[in-house]
Amino acid sequence: MAPRKVLKIVIIGEKSVGKTSVLKRYVDQRFVPLKPTIGVDFVNKDVMVNDKMVTLQLWDTSGQERFRSLEISYYRGSDCCILVFDVTNKKSMEELKMWREDFIDKTGVQNPDQFPFIVFGNKVDDAEKRVVFEKDAQAFIRSIGGNIFYFDTSAKDATNIDEAFATVSRVSLQSQVPNEPPEDLIVIDSAAHRKQSTCCPM
Repeated sequence: MAPRKVLKIVIIGEKSVGKTSVLKRYVDQRFVPLKPTIGVDFVNKDVMVNDKMVTLQLWDTSGQERFRSLEISYYRGSDCCILVFDVTNKKSMEELKMWREDFIDKTGVQNPDQFPFIVFGNKVDDAEKRVVFEKDAQAFIRSIGGNIFYFDTSAKDATNIDEAFATVSRVSLQSQVPNEPPEDLIVIDSAAHRKQSTCCPM
């Protein structure tokens, strides 16, 4: 039996945009209030794409400045990058350009315009405080260029979480196997095995 494919996906963005909450909603189907990530953490989730069992290795990174030096070792080998911003904070969206460029620089991606990035505009449940709308986010993404997909999301009420990660899984597999057709994704195992990084608070 051929070894199962492992797709490495990193989740990056400014602090407090909800990266960990989005991941928890997808993996554990529950909402976890804001809790800063210390260094780097990851979870595994098994899914089936195009009749193939694959393991998503989802890396949750801290948005805090003091952990930026750790990123280079955790970015390498990624098949896809999720960029998260807070729709109630326009600056967090504008900073995505820097995050994307930093990822490209540290990983040495050969064809950055072809590498898959997925943008999550998180916290859409907070409609009264929303300042970045879908059309604004899409216009911003077009200005950056490249192979970027966009989803409005909410970790709190699960808006578009499964749909967004379905796209993440498909494009990640295509990134590893360029000719892989983008068939529908079926989640078959919601259990995840957490591994805490060896990084400690400074």
